[in-house]
Amino acid sequence: MIYLLVLTLMLLVEMDPVIEATVQDRRRPGAVAPGNILIGGLFPIHDGVENIGNLSGPQNPTCIGPTGLTQSLAMIHTVEKVNSSPLLRHLGVTLGYYIHDTCSDVTAALRGMEDFIKRHSECSSTSRASQNSQHMTAVIGAYSSEMSIAVARELNLELIPQISYASTADILSDKSRFPAFSRTVPSDVHQTSAMVKLLLANQWNWVGVVSTDGDYGRSAMDSFVSQALEVGICVAFREILPDSITNKQRLHATISQTITTIHTHSKVKVVVSFAKPEHMSRLFRGLVRNQEDQHVWVASDNWSTYEEVLSHEDLYHIGWVVGFSFKFRDVTPFEEYLLSLHLNSERNNSFLKELYSSFRDSHNISEANVSAITDQLIRSTPPGVVFSIEMAVNAIAQAVFPLCLSKVCTRSCCDSYTFDENGDINLGYDITLWETAEGQLKTQNVVAEYHQLNRSLTITNLKLNITSRCSDSCEPGQFKKTTEGQHTCCYDCIDCAENQYTNYTDMDQCYTCDSNTEWADPGSSGCKLKTLEFFPWNDGFAVMLLSLAGIGVLVVGLVSFLFLWHRDSPVVKAAGGPLCQLILFSLVGSFMSAAFFVGKPTNAQCKVRQVLYGLSFTLCVSCILVKSLKILLAFHMKLLLQQVLRRLYKSYVVVCACVAVQGVICTCWLLLKSPHKTFTLYTKYILEECNEGSYVAFAVMLGYIALLALLCFIIAFQGRKLPEKYNEAKFITFGMLIYLIAWVIFIPIYISTDGKYLPAVEMVVILISNYGILSCHFLPKCYSIIFRKTYNTRDAFMKNIYEYSKKLKGLLANTIHELFPGSKYCTIICIPSILVSNIM
Repeated sequence: MIYLLVLTLMLLVEMDPVIEATVQDRRRPGAVAPGNILIGGLFPIHDGVENIGNLSGPQNPTCIGPTGLTQSLAMIHTVEKVNSSPLLRHLGVTLGYYIHDTCSDVTAALRGMEDFIKRHSECSSTSRASQNSQHMTAVIGAYSSEMSIAVARELNLELIPQISYASTADILSDKSRFPAFSRTVPSDVHQTSAMVKLLLANQWNWVGVVSTDGDYGRSAMDSFVSQALEVGICVAFREILPDSITNKQRLHATISQTITTIHTHSKVKVVVSFAKPEHMSRLFRGLVRNQEDQHVWVASDNWSTYEEVLSHEDLYHIGWVVGFSFKFRDVTPFEEYLLSLHLNSERNNSFLKELYSSFRDSHNISEANVSAITDQLIRSTPPGVVFSIEMAVNAIAQAVFPLCLSKVCTRSCCDSYTFDENGDINLGYDITLWETAEGQLKTQNVVAEYHQLNRSLTITNLKLNITSRCSDSCEPGQFKKTTEGQHTCCYDCIDCAENQYTNYTDMDQCYTCDSNTEWADPGSSGCKLKTLEFFPWNDGFAVMLLSLAGIGVLVVGLVSFLFLWHRDSPVVKAAGGPLCQLILFSLVGSFMSAAFFVGKPTNAQCKVRQVLYGLSFTLCVSCILVKSLKILLAFHMKLLLQQVLRRLYKSYVVVCACVAVQGVICTCWLLLKSPHKTFTLYTKYILEECNEGSYVAFAVMLGYIALLALLCFIIAFQGRKLPEKYNEAKFITFGMLIYLIAWVIFIPIYISTDGKYLPAVEMVVILISNYGILSCHFLPKCYSIIFRKTYNTRDAFMKNIYEYSKKLKGLLANTIHELFPGSKYCTIICIPSILVSNIM
């Protein structure tokens, strides 16, 4: 090991003169102009450096790739313009420059920095300063963020101001690490923020990212991804291309992998790229060869203005390029400057000589014909970068010469711009859409703007019918359900459950409707107000029932009139006489109670309807009970029981007693827990109905009527074999049977039914009961009165009773012998006096 170290030191000593000469050659600038104040310039004249295989000693880097002079010429033009200002001419002060080629390589850039630092140090040291030594005031450059970071660390040693015209990495805004650095372009944080807003505006939430390895690419990618995730944009893939283009095998493998990744993610239609122009050119060529689907390429400022990246023929196959470029002003003076250049006479600019020589050799043209070269320079001029370089030079001029504040100087210099506390100039971005026109690719079609101060995006003419989503948008009425482990942008759309809704697209959860007033079907986009429902007057069923009730009242009125007109006829007297009018009156009240079951309920209506029916029908059944007792009294053959019934039979007392009991029941019901209006909530509507208050009281009221009806039925059933013209018991039996059957059926239907038609159930039963009594008790008698007048006489009735009594002769004789054993009285024909009194 010691031997090798000694050998290496001896070799270095022997090579010292050669090394010194090589270093001096490396530091030689490509373009020089003298001046009182020197400005350094670092520009990527070439695209890269050739790999150095021999490491025996320091060597000059061999720069390769096409030449690009536009940026350095923009600095030269601005320096000349500033030097020609009236104020500088009056002061006798001029700006000079030393411009080095970075060859798009960090190491090459640092070698150029050695020249700047050496000149600055020599000027600062009185012992080493010579007559030709000049102070290096500031440095403009470099282009890429990676170079600017490396250069800034070197310039920090001497606190030489540095102004970059294109480096946008966010780390360069950190003044604690880069105190002497400023730039005339925004930070990448603003560019990535603008990209995120553009994606949101077009609803692209499933994207890919491509970048070049290095400080700029990785920093921009991290900034974009973090901001995208915050707003729900998912990154399907991230591909990082190697920074160097000299290792062609590695570069080709990475680009092939990137193409495969793009092909695999077929739903990704938008790709955000922070790559370098030369990388994008190779990537596009590979995509065209593989005939991939069209995509929207969101280009960063790194390559958004480089037309040579893509030919206008290939733009159709690639898709669309939406570029972010630095804002700029009119650069026509610079284009005029390029047209006036005499390339072959620029003795202090080796870059121009190289360009002229290479173009002449490849195109075989004469030295005088240089218009093709200037045309090429103009086409490769990125206006935003040119404008940024102009601002950088003017910023240095204004800082060096504080006296340049007069109007004359202001008119001679460019517009006034100021750096913020981070050393950045906040101008915002122009967003361009690449297009082809007249056989050429155009990259300056501005379709949107990003305003950096308020962080807003203004889209003026960008309409791309492209969908880039992992999953289709969930429509209103659906919510997103993400499977565990998937991207949040990949989800299933599930319909909201009943009584839930979503009113926007792509909502993460459903909202719940207010169950008291709202409802929603499954998959609804909003809640609907619950309708207020009740059994309305205009309902078809209600109209029919009310019509039947009205007809019933009309029929009762006609029957009552008929009975009053024939009140002295045997048929009317046999039917009960005045009791018939009382029954008809009660039927009117029962029919009218049906009307209180229709319409919007009120507390009064809820109380009246049940009480009115209960009292009316109790009166009706009580009168029928009296008639049943009369039949039992007339034809019961047990004389002892007959005598007891005669003492108890007081018709109106019985009716009043029965009705009084029902009155007590209804009074207790109303006082203790009366019926009232209530609201019942259903899924889609609110039912306004009557609550019976106490269903026990309701059942007692109906049960009491049923008990009276059952008693009538039992009594009347015993008299079913009465004379044909006096067969009242048979009709009472049928009438009570209809009532009992109707109300027995009513109970299960009433319990199992709900909704607005529940009142209709009770209305139907009431009408059946009323029409049953009306049909069985009165219609046959009306038929006899109207159509069988010969039978409606006293003689006809007496004859009928006589014939019936004759049939009972044997039965009556046996009864007398039972009462008077051993009696020798002859059997007589006994005519019940109560029947005779009824027809007299």
